[in-house]
Amino acid sequence: MQNVWNQRFELDEYVYGDKPNAFIESQADRLKGKKKVVAFAEGEGRNAVFLARQGHDVTAWDYAVNGLMKTEKLADRFNVKVETSQKDLVQDPVPYEEYDAAIMVFGHFSKSDQKKVIEKMISVVKPGGVVMLEVYSEDQLRYQTGGPKTADMLYSPRDLLEWTHSYQMLHFFYGEQRRDEGKLHNGMGHVIQVIIRKEQI
Repeated sequence: MQNVWNQRFELDEYVYGDKPNAFIESQADRLKGKKKVVAFAEGEGRNAVFLARQGHDVTAWDYAVNGLMKTEKLADRFNVKVETSQKDLVQDPVPYEEYDAAIMVFGHFSKSDQKKVIEKMISVVKPGGVVMLEVYSEDQLRYQTGGPKTADMLYSPRDLLEWTHSYQMLHFFYGEQRRDEGKLHNGMGHVIQVIIRKEQI
């Protein structure tokens, strides 16, 4: 896995573009007052840098060193700081309740690992903090406009609702969204969006 992503990110070109994901950009106001943000599976850093430009203290985690290097390069371009750390988000431990918010955009994990990653996203956030993610649904296979080519690496809305049902749901969406992000996400796709506040209900 590491070699695949390192190879993908070794190009000078930002393969998913250098602009933030449209969902993160449109929902960024929900992070106001949430100073410390961690970005899971952040790739080349487009969302982390965007949030740093909004004044957040951002940490980016990814498996691919080349992606983290490009995150730092993009941050330099915009004169902001993003802390980067190589992390296997399935195997490596994460700090407990250290961040005010956690985000993830198109984090591709097998079904056997997805719950673990979502639980880690929730665990790193302080009580009252926000968890925000957009992933491709299993229906994305019909669109072929980006993302994994196997259902095992895509997400079920039922699973995501089950894993987050104990917390306050601020936003949930399951359906079509157009994503034009670099050369690998182009056109109409099928996504799941979740925003929760870490408050027991």
